[in-house]
Amino acid sequence: MIAQEFRSDVVGQLDSLRRYARSLTRSSIDAEDLVHDALVRAFEKRASFRAGHNMRVWLMSILHNVFIDGTRLRRAEVQRLARATELVDRACPPAQDDHVRLNQVREAFMELPDEQRAALHLVAIEGLGYAEAAEALGIPVGTLMSRIARARATLRAIEDSDLGAMTLPPKRHYLRAVGGGDERPH
Repeated sequence: MIAQEFRSDVVGQLDSLRRYARSLTRSSIDAEDLVHDALVRAFEKRASFRAGHNMRVWLMSILHNVFIDGTRLRRAEVQRLARATELVDRACPPAQDDHVRLNQVREAFMELPDEQRAALHLVAIEGLGYAEAAEALGIPVGTLMSRIARARATLRAIEDSDLGAMTLPPKRHYLRAVGGGDERPH
């Protein structure tokens, strides 16, 4: 079949294709997209059309197959998204808690005595070895280790007191009656 005849036969089937597409998609906009996609596929496969066969049936078959392919793709996408949402944590912890905690640690670190803060910084933050940090500070390695141990102990004590304050009920302060029986004699 020559290209001109093929085009004129396809153009003559547009109304039927649009009606069928609207029936399948239930939407005029989606129907137009479906007809377009079907016509593209028909043009790509035009060599497979056998002369003497019903052009309308061939085009309706292509339209139907494009619709089914699209439906399968959408279902597969919905399933992939459903599986992906199952893998994602349902709730993200609030970031403010981390920022508050980081500020507390930073404040506690900054309150350390200068020599302890310097020793701990070089080893824990800068990643220097004990010998390198001791050399940078101009002190013996034993002194460096002692300062680091005291700094860590101080930070642990602050941590323990912060945790204790968060978990223990607040202390109750009782008022003492003035002029009553619990006054001390002068």
